[in-house]
Amino acid sequence: MIPFAKPFLPPQNSYQEYLDAIWDRVLLTNNGPLVQDLEHQLGEFLHIGTPLFVSNGTVALQIAIKALGLSGEVITTPFSYVATTSSLVWEGCRPVFVDIDPLTLNIDPHRIEAAITTETTGILATHVFGNPCDIDAIQSIADKHGLKVIYDAAHAFGSTYKGRSVFDFGDISTTSFHATKFFHTIEGGAIFTRDQQLRDRMSLMRNFGHVGFEAFDGVGINGKNSEFHAAMGLANLSYIDELLRIRRFQYETYRERLSRLDLQLQSMQQDALWNASYFPIVLRDQETMLNVKHLLESHEIYPRRYFYPSLATLAYVDAREIPELAVSISERILCLPMYHALDQVNQNRICELLERVLV
Repeated sequence: MIPFAKPFLPPQNSYQEYLDAIWDRVLLTNNGPLVQDLEHQLGEFLHIGTPLFVSNGTVALQIAIKALGLSGEVITTPFSYVATTSSLVWEGCRPVFVDIDPLTLNIDPHRIEAAITTETTGILATHVFGNPCDIDAIQSIADKHGLKVIYDAAHAFGSTYKGRSVFDFGDISTTSFHATKFFHTIEGGAIFTRDQQLRDRMSLMRNFGHVGFEAFDGVGINGKNSEFHAAMGLANLSYIDELLRIRRFQYETYRERLSRLDLQLQSMQQDALWNASYFPIVLRDQETMLNVKHLLESHEIYPRRYFYPSLATLAYVDAREIPELAVSISERILCLPMYHALDQVNQNRICELLERVLV
């Protein structure tokens, strides 16, 4: 059986060393030494300011929205994981959906200005499958209209734009360290900002607003993470260069075999280095996509309809209009299996099956 994804686990003894230290200290949570060490090492690895390690990528988005004081309308993409939209709704904002670029699959910056109203307070854009957005264009629009920018960079660990980590853009960038990501902490996420005052505020927000044991500075939630999750992150970080190398090799294997078939591949943003975290293919129509999906599943290969459905069609959003391209793409897209242990034999097997029906 070939799953869509499979978590990477470091050698058990390397994780056990961190666990032994946890047992020695008996400090399990509340911004312990491993959490602080992980935050420092992530900042060093990414050549960026020290991030905030939080419980998951969704909480990261919710804290970001709250910290920036977004309200009213927030322009966002209809093609992302559901947390991008649900976080806005959860925080009392109205998502305003702008259609996507047909090639990069990211929000189309050329459509953003037409969606701006007097109620617009921010832009929440996703680096889809780790492919950086047109960051310069989005920032130019935000500066012109006085809007805040949040990037949902859940898939973008290791991606860069103009030589800098994608986490170094926008007012705030957030990411996920869920077990399905190639860098993970089992469950977890992080928040990045260049604004130290904003970081300090979010640091309080992730721990109920605590200032010591007996005082509080503003409203907060329980967004912190544990020493056990930080330990997994520290153990995994030692292997991240190798994991990135494997992903990029797997991506090139797929691309070389499949680029001549009757399907569309995602185009990479100019001036970006992609982390190759996913391999999406867009088929000619939904029927073809379903046929391909069923063929692969009949051979115990399990791709994923990712992202489906379009977020603008969710029952709990009041979409001003339904972006047609995003709906079309969501109905025709499949992400093929990609994970560190997927060997070339099985990857070739997947390609051979696709070649049977998409020549």
